[in-house]
Amino acid sequence: MPLDIVQIPVLSDNYVYLVRDPKSDKTAVVDPAVAEPVLQELNKRGWVLTHILNTHHHGDHVGANEELKRLTGCTIVGPRADRDRIPGIDIAVGDGESYFLGSAEAKVFDVPAHTRGHIAYWFADDRALFCGDTLFALGCGRLFEGTPQQLWSSLSKFMALPDDTRIYCAHEYTESNGRFALVIEPGNAALQARMNEVRRKREKNLPTVPSTLGEEKATNPFLRPDSPEIQKSVGLMGGDVVAVLGKTRALKDEFRG
Repeated sequence: MPLDIVQIPVLSDNYVYLVRDPKSDKTAVVDPAVAEPVLQELNKRGWVLTHILNTHHHGDHVGANEELKRLTGCTIVGPRADRDRIPGIDIAVGDGESYFLGSAEAKVFDVPAHTRGHIAYWFADDRALFCGDTLFALGCGRLFEGTPQQLWSSLSKFMALPDDTRIYCAHEYTESNGRFALVIEPGNAALQARMNEVRRKREKNLPTVPSTLGEEKATNPFLRPDSPEIQKSVGLMGGDVVAVLGKTRALKDEFRG
């Protein structure tokens, strides 16, 4: 039986996810920023929270950890590389390990760059990747604690997954990310078409997440540092992909379009 996945918009642009294994009734929340919307959704569906899955330590991802644990007794799972910064953590996991939510297996990837201890959860049977702030629809996270080389290594782990993988990222940044992508790869027809659809959805206040890995490979500049057009735009024709990626991220940091 497939996982039940519910997207909950919170704060100004965060997405929190409920993930339920229907075989066991085990239910996790991924990166709970605030408690009340999570509790409301659980009550609405008659689900009981058993787990929290954290990808990294930022407050808009762990802000409700301790309140939800106090109210539900749930188990908090988070990155071993950053366990000291995960409030209430019970179980620490790292690269190459698996964690089972009931009968559903989540493979764990260490994906540092945005933070030094960031992880992602890959439910292979459901083609569902919960990647926090490492990868966004049409973007990637800022390099707060990592390097371009770490970012490329992390993104390369995702790029090895099947193209039909659904990318459950943690923010609705797609339209602004896409505006930047069009600046540095304006000749990408797939990107142009995707942005038309993104604009239509956002005009109706509809989510653009999840996307698929195939879409990201075709349109996300941070997965495309080998694109000649991107290399030309960032002034590194024929450059090493890590150098191109680093320059692209630096330009995005300054982008105000």
